[in-house]
Amino acid sequence: MNGRRRPAFLAAVVAGALCAASCSQAPDERNGRAEGGGAAKALSFRVVKVYPHDPAAFTQGLVFHEGSLYESTGLYGRSSLRKVDLETGKTLELRLLPERYFGEGIAVVADRIIQLTWRSRTGLIYDVEGLSPAGKFDYAGQGWGLAWDGNRLVMSDGTAELRFLDAESLEETSRLTVRDGKSPIAELNELEFVRGKLYANVWRTDRVAVIDPASGKVEAWIDLAGLLDEQDRGGAVDVLNGIAYDALQDRLFVTGKLWPKLFEIEVTAPE
Repeated sequence: MNGRRRPAFLAAVVAGALCAASCSQAPDERNGRAEGGGAAKALSFRVVKVYPHDPAAFTQGLVFHEGSLYESTGLYGRSSLRKVDLETGKTLELRLLPERYFGEGIAVVADRIIQLTWRSRTGLIYDVEGLSPAGKFDYAGQGWGLAWDGNRLVMSDGTAELRFLDAESLEETSRLTVRDGKSPIAELNELEFVRGKLYANVWRTDRVAVIDPASGKVEAWIDLAGLLDEQDRGGAVDVLNGIAYDALQDRLFVTGKLWPKLFEIEVTAPE
């Protein structure tokens, strides 16, 4: 998102790490942003319903599972994993992360929740029931987004590459570059599988890439500019980040870091 806000109190809290999980990336690694240049079609949206969202939640990962939202939040000393009531936005269960971890993407795999951390090269494993810690695993580089397609985990690391992980060992099995036409699309952030396609927030933009997970091709861009009203953009509101899909009722939810609202949307053709 251009012109992103950088509130002073957050700058003090994270000492330059206000971004979701990528401020350390060198400029030459940030190629191929969401402007793209390929043949991906443009899509728009309409708001179906608006729900409350904790304005103190620095949203890094979002999943809908068995009637509840599960949310990972970031910032050092404030990161958490939480179970949230969709209708009220209230936190039903909360697990705070140790201060050394900056929480990132999450995915639910059977009875486990897998959570990435940003620079720590450590993934955290929890039981869905009660959010009890159930283990850790290691990976190279940074952790950004995470999603589950029913067979494999797919992970983003701030580059244009997606990593595929074995669901049992959590070891990397392959990689795939995401491109719009010939242009690689870097800064892929929060991920979610929706009707067989991989949706990806692209950091610092208002757009979501719709990706073919077999080829890495960006098939469409969903333009979410204007989703959050200007009157709700005061204070500490940060960038769009957070996608969750309710497969049983075919509902798509999106929100952002420190946003006071969460939106159920329907993807449409542009007017």
